[in-house]
Amino acid sequence: MALAAVNGIELSYERTGAGTAGEPLLLIMGMSGTMLHWGEPFLQLLRAEFDVIAYDHRGVGRSSRLEGVTSIPQLAEDAAGLLAALEVPRAHVLGISMGGMVAQELVLADPELVCTLTLGCTYCGGPGAEHGDEETMRKLSLAMGSGDRAAALRASWEANIGDGLLGDAAAYASFLEIAEEYAVALPVVMAQMRAVLRHDTHDRLPSVRAPTLVLHGTADRMLPVGNGRMIAELIPGAELHTFEDVGHMFWWERPERSAELVGAHSRAGAPGAGAVA
Repeated sequence: MALAAVNGIELSYERTGAGTAGEPLLLIMGMSGTMLHWGEPFLQLLRAEFDVIAYDHRGVGRSSRLEGVTSIPQLAEDAAGLLAALEVPRAHVLGISMGGMVAQELVLADPELVCTLTLGCTYCGGPGAEHGDEETMRKLSLAMGSGDRAAALRASWEANIGDGLLGDAAAYASFLEIAEEYAVALPVVMAQMRAVLRHDTHDRLPSVRAPTLVLHGTADRMLPVGNGRMIAELIPGAELHTFEDVGHMFWWERPERSAELVGAHSRAGAPGAGAVA
């Protein structure tokens, strides 16, 4: 991992994969996540085709500490600043959950930076936006407030994963290993949550012109699939793909299919490739 000077702070990032032979793909992680949460199965598939750039938001991992509040537009400025620091004039962008909100603000503020846009398990705010189901949020809140780290991690796993992977001991062990390596401080998570609750791009999304793919699990407990459908309706020409009975972290449950869809979308929307199918 390396550090890049961005907007008066340092962001920790990792650049791996096809190098100059592949087009840049910027990965923007969600709330309470680190670059490790992309998971090796998904990353290995992307690295075969792309120059993959993954990073940690301010306050996360080895990135600079978060001072005070943050906002989704500020995090989008960080993403743009990282591309500038790495001398990447244009990239394919994949953002999930809160990272998908950051990606929305990025393409709205700096459309020339985004070659293609993939938005996963995210929402746009505004009328009709849906938050997580009440029971899931209640369990998650109680576990996080209990002071029992093991209980909080288990509740997070159950909130983010569909029933098909929920009982997979190996997958849960990987999830715990990542959490132990990089624990995101609770004040940072709360600051990110407040930023998420203020997010609203609903009325601006029709101006997005980047070829857009929307990915969402139909069993998402954190941000219901209706959010993905709304985004796909608001962005002109956007394509929607849903994963049946899959939860919030679809790229953990369906890494091969997720990478296949991101790759096909990026190839179709690259300069000179013609219109997105």
